[in-house]
Formats: sequence, structure tokens, C-alpha cells
Amino acid sequence: MPNSPHFPLSLHDQLHARRRRVPVTLLLIAANVVVFLLTLNAGAGLWHSNAGVQLAWGANFGPATQDGQWWRLGSALFLHFGLFHIAMNLWALWDAGQLVERMYGHGRFIAIYLGSGLAGNLLSLVTQGNQAISGGASGAIFGIYGALLIFLWLERSSLEPQEFRWLFRAASAFTGISITLGLLVPGIDNSAHIGGLIAGLLLGMLLGRPLRDAAPWSWQGRCAGGLLLAVTVGGLVMHIPKPSYRWSAEVAAHQEIREFIDREARIQARWQQIVEDERLHAESLQELANRIEREISEPYADSFEQLSQLKLDPAAPSTAQVESLLGYSEQRRDHAQALTNQLRARSLFGPKRAAPSGPAFIPQGKPAIQPR
Repeated sequence: MPNSPHFPLSLHDQLHARRRRVPVTLLLIAANVVVFLLTLNAGAGLWHSNAGVQLAWGANFGPATQDGQWWRLGSALFLHFGLFHIAMNLWALWDAGQLVERMYGHGRFIAIYLGSGLAGNLLSLVTQGNQAISGGASGAIFGIYGALLIFLWLERSSLEPQEFRWLFRAASAFTGISITLGLLVPGIDNSAHIGGLIAGLLLGMLLGRPLRDAAPWSWQGRCAGGLLLAVTVGGLVMHIPKPSYRWSAEVAAHQEIREFIDREARIQARWQQIVEDERLHAESLQELANRIEREISEPYADSFEQLSQLKLDPAAPSTAQVESLLGYSEQRRDHAQALTNQLRARSLFGPKRAAPSGPAFIPQGKPAIQPR
């Protein structure tokens, strides 16, 4: 684009004269790529993921975030759900990041990126709550575009008009089209986009530096931007919905279910071993009763006790399964104890050797277990 006599340097030239390198933009891109590769190695899908790995790595999710894991508002900025997701975000980050880093400086740029991303994830928490697991750099990237738009608008008198119109319209079109797609396409966390954009606009007003030192931005505008940002964030914090269940309790339930599966396998193996031993060599009824109580009844009683100690909310995903396992453990405990009592009674009043053998020892049915 030729330079006007009134505007001897283009915005590109002015920014490159201010800062030639953009290390923060490159570092953010590298960090997102590294985390994506690590999640792939941990089992996430290349093209699409069921979000389990991302949740474990720190994605934003109401019950987990609000259960003391507020760091998820930040860690979620570096987690993506497939190659297309991260590719689009990193393209947008490079496209706008190199401009905004030169406009605001390295330190202010990272403050805009992280501040916008946190605000976007906070709005996502308010609007989606317990309904979705979210992650991605898009909230922070929309904040960068917000800072770009406010910088171009406030510095329009220092820019060649045609250059200003082209850049401002392009940035506006990108944000408008992206938010529209977010409204139309299911599965896109549009609240994070909108929250990041608004935070980026306000942070840009607060942190912006003019191209020419002789034309500083008004302190009234900076104060307005900072005040609006504080009020917005405070309002979001006040409206975070209550989580439907405690994440720590749900994690404890998952762990207990896994341990139950292991115990159940051991108990069933012991039943089979008791049956096999009974066929090969006869034990006294008292010895057999003691063995069934020790190896079968007591482990089921332990399972029942440990499951009973879980304090799950009714809405927790594992509540129904834990209740099913509780009933199963109680039934098997009572079955084994009744058999033990029967054997001891026969030992006292009946023949010395008349224990049941074979499959009759083994309780019928299986627990409703879904390994996680």
C-alpha cells in the first residue's frame, strides 16, 4: 500500500519499528502445540475427543472448577479437542497476535491474552455451569481481536484512512462471523468467545499505548475501561451457578468403583477356589464355614461399608451405580453369611460331612459395574 504524504509510514512499518520480534506470540503457540501433543499421547483423539483426557488435564467444568480447582479457568486455555480446533485457533493467534504484541508490548500483550481467556472461561462457567466441558484458546484469541479493534479505533487519526478501514473491517468481520457460527453450530463455546472479546476491548482501553507519544489516550477512557472490567468480572463471579454435585466426591466414587471391581474379581476367584478345594479334599463344616466367612462374607461387608461412606449428591453421575453396588454387596454379604450360619448349625447338629458343593456355593448374578 503506498504511503500518503500525511502518513509517511504504514501501520506495519510503525509497529515493526517499535518491535521487530514477537516472542510471546511464538511462545503461546508453542505451549498450545506441546500440550496438544501431550494429550494425544495420553489418549485424546487426533480429530475428535470425548473430553475425558481434557477433563483430566484441566478443562473447564462447573463441578470440578467450583470444587476448589479454580486453576481450570487458566489451564483450559491450553487444551484443545482435535486437530482442526487447535489449527484454527493457532492460525488466528498468529494472525492477530503479532500485531497486538507489537501494539501493546510483550507484558501487556500477555496480560490481555490471559485476562481475556480467564474472563471468557468465567462467562462460560456462568452460562454453561454443569452442562459442558470446555477448553481452548479461543476466548483469549477473541480478547486479542478485541484489543486490536479498540487500538485501531482509538488510533484511527494516526493511520492512513484506507489502511484503517481495511484492518478494522477485516478484524470486525472475523469476530462477527466467528460469533455467528458459534450461535449456529452446536458444540462451540460461544460464551467464552463473547466474554473474551468484551474483556479484550476493556483491557485494550486500559493498557493501550498510542503510536505517537504526543497523542496519549485519555485517562478517562482508561479509567472507564478498568472500571467496566472490574464491574463485569465482579458481576460474573456473583452469578456463578451452584454446582449440581461435588467433583471431589464423584472422583472418590470412581476410585471406589474401580477398587470394587478388583475386590469382586478376587472374591469370585475365592468362591471358585473353595468349590475346587471342596471337590478335592473334604474340610470339616466348621472349617468351611470359617473360610467362607473370612474370604467371602467379610470382604463383601467391607465393600458395603466403604461404599456406604461415599457422600454423593443425587445428581452425581455415579449415584445410581453406587446405590446398585451397595445393594449387590449387601445381598452377597447376607447370602454368604447365611451359608456360613447354615454350615455351623449342621456342624453342631448334623452329620460331620454334608456340605453343599459345586456351583451352589457361587452367588448368581453380576453387579451393575461400568468400568471408568
